[in-house]
This record gives sequence, structure tokens and C-alpha cells, in this order.
Amino acid sequence: MRNTSDMIEKYLKELLSQAAEIEIRRSEIAEHFGVVPSQINYVIKTRFTLPKGFEVESKRGGGGYIRIVRIQYSDAHDFLMDILNKMPEKMTVSMVQDLMQLMFNEKIVTEREGNLLLATLSHPVLTDLQRAILLTSTIHRLDKMD
Repeated sequence: MRNTSDMIEKYLKELLSQAAEIEIRRSEIAEHFGVVPSQINYVIKTRFTLPKGFEVESKRGGGGYIRIVRIQYSDAHDFLMDILNKMPEKMTVSMVQDLMQLMFNEKIVTEREGNLLLATLSHPVLTDLQRAILLTSTIHRLDKMD
């Protein structure tokens, strides 16, 4: 049996397969799955991130909502520039792994290239700031190869 977070993720992704953008109410989804609203927050913050190809916007309060948008890219340049514009100043190894997977899925890098980049950018001597600087440089170079 899958855990509740997996089921919530699957449910939200099914909704996103029917529309490029969804708007949900945290409390309604929590009630549907019999969990507290913070569990919905957890799933969204960990499984619907920019490196995984999603943008999330939320508004708190009585009429509050969470909007999840699956990012659609028309070409490699737009994709890479969007990543650069939204990339945080520091990148953890986990964030780099997610981003490499997204870049592979979008056919920006081959499996071999992605694995080589991941091996380099995951090295323990790098700080999160250094990792982000190297990744930024790499993305600029990938953009010029197109």
C-alpha cells in the first residue's frame, strides 16, 4: 500500500493531466484524504517544485487557494532561461538531482551527460553556493550548444 503523501501526489498529478493548471483548497484536499492541511503543504513543497517542472502560488486566508502549474516549454532556450531566472542562489544535491532529471526528461541532456554533471555537482567538497554557480555556468553553456 502506498503512503498518504504518494496518494495525494498521484491525485494532484491526475488533476494536472487534465489541465495545465489547477487551483485547490488545502482544507478540501486534506478532508478528502483524512489528513491535516499541513500534510498537503508538505506534499506540495517537496513534490511540486521548480526543478521537478512545477510552479506553485498560494494565497492564504478565507478565500485562499494553492495554484499548481505544470511548466510547459516550447524550446530549449526558453526552458533553460526559465530555470536560470528561477534558480535559487544555493543548490542542494537533492535539488541538482531533481533538475538533472527534469533536464533529461526535456531532452536537454542525455542520460550520460546528466550522470556526469550529477557526479560533478554532487561532490562533497562543493558548497551549495558553489554548486549553484557551477550549474548556472553549465546551463549558459548548454544554451549556446543549441
